Amino acid sequence: MSEARLGILGGMGPQATQVFYQRVLDRTDAARDQDHIPTLIWSDTAIPDRTAAILGGDAEGCYRRLLEGAKLLEGCGCTALAIPCNTAHYFADRLQGELGVPIIHMVRRTVEALSSSARRPRRVGLLGTDGTIRAGIYQRECAAQGIEVVSPGPENQKRVMSIIYDEIKKGEAGSREKFAAVDRELRALGCEAAILACTELSVYRSSHGLPPFYLDAMDVLAEQSILACGYRLRTV
Repeated sequence: MSEARLGILGGMGPQATQVFYQRVLDRTDAARDQDHIPTLIWSDTAIPDRTAAILGGDAEGCYRRLLEGAKLLEGCGCTALAIPCNTAHYFADRLQGELGVPIIHMVRRTVEALSSSARRPRRVGLLGTDGTIRAGIYQRECAAQGIEVVSPGPENQKRVMSIIYDEIKKGEAGSREKFAAVDRELRALGCEAAILACTELSVYRSSHGLPPFYLDAMDVLAEQSILACGYRLRTV
């Protein structure tokens, strides 16, 4: 059997890619260099903005660029691929059809984790880009598990997008005040949990910390990447 090798198709954005790899390192049960997963990271910052592509831009061009990167990692001997970008999973099943190695499906694995949790929620909030929300990728997976999805209203969705694009992608920590307004709405709507469905929001969590009410899709992807490569998770 060939050696397991993780491929990370990143650059969406680069800081989120860095945080994702750090989480893979943190969650791997390792005591020395050789206990970690051999990993190739392709941080392709030229991939078109996924939200813009899905909502009326060049979706096909975005897909072709993602496929090019995935093929590059496959050609380098990667045995499993992780894409630390929720919105890019709009293309995941189509990409999988052209690859011979598995993509660890961030969205699907996150909803499965939510569904199998001890406190399985009936209603969850979804925090992500306009592209992720309007593409319905989380809504479809949640519906299959009998979970209702609630998104922020227009004003708070603008706040979410501002945190992502105006702050995190520009290297800032993100506004606590904006996030607090979104949090209040989700709780007022009766959400029993919420999904951080954008890796920039995962970066926000790394800077500020968030309560267990929030399930971070990046955490799920990191853990599933470790397991897919046959490595053990560190006990936390």
